[in-house]
Amino acid sequence: MTLILLNALLPIFVGLLLGYVAGRRGVMDNLNVRNLIVLVMDFAIPCALFSTISSTSWPVLREQWESAVMIAVVFVATYAVSYIWARKSLKMSISDASVLALTVGFPNCAAVALPLLTSAYGPSARVTAALSIAVGAITISPLTIALLESDKLSDGKSVSIQAVAIKFFRAFTRPVVWAPMLALVSAYFGLHLPSYVDRSLTILGSAASGSALILTGVVVSSQTFRFDGKVAWTTAAIVLIQPLFALGITELFHMSHDAIRDITLISAIPGGFFGLVFGKSFDATPETASSGLIASYVVEAFSLAGWMLVLTKYF
Repeated sequence: MTLILLNALLPIFVGLLLGYVAGRRGVMDNLNVRNLIVLVMDFAIPCALFSTISSTSWPVLREQWESAVMIAVVFVATYAVSYIWARKSLKMSISDASVLALTVGFPNCAAVALPLLTSAYGPSARVTAALSIAVGAITISPLTIALLESDKLSDGKSVSIQAVAIKFFRAFTRPVVWAPMLALVSAYFGLHLPSYVDRSLTILGSAASGSALILTGVVVSSQTFRFDGKVAWTTAAIVLIQPLFALGITELFHMSHDAIRDITLISAIPGGFFGLVFGKSFDATPETASSGLIASYVVEAFSLAGWMLVLTKYF
């Protein structure tokens, strides 16, 4: 088990640390990360998602529909509670609240879930990991973009549901959103790409995990850190509350042991960088979100191994 944990976790934290050190030492510009964001969000991750999902047979994907729905429930519920907490208790703006909610509600599946589940549980778990990215990419990610754009256009005034809905559907023009949807359509109809196209997507997609880890480290390196009660609750929501909720709801619906294990572990992954990346374009990088993100990685260096041990022993 020790070797499994090292093989699964050490490469992930090495990648994060490399990005963090590169950003802090000025080897990489941690303030102007647009080009790296484009590489990860518009090329590497969409190619990885399309390649993984489209190469999986429809019967296998169909068996995963319960897991996909359950992941969506966990992500959306956590997002909604975090957003309401940020607005009502922390008195944040719509933009800041949406960034915090996405940081808490959407774990860093792009950088961590794919290599972690594949290394620990084999290729079959890779499909669940890819679906978790797809679920977050077509639900709470476009919602966050819609809230950010609507809040910016409102000039501090109230935002209408209609305005948010329009922006939400416009967000589907982003590659990270439409690529997994197109892959699902391709798998459903049994479409097969020419080998050279499939190979090209595989090569580009192979950069997803490494580049996402580096990007996360670089983004985190540019954030200030201050630990207070708000950050403590944010960290607890990421590393404890969300995985406990995932474990409880998957047990409630009597899902398979593998599904319980994979969904809970995905929910236990540290906070995602999508929120801060999206927020950078709208001057919305709340300190609570960035500090909570940093704290979640420090805590998860130990708690993620604990979750893996518990899930392996009992599930």
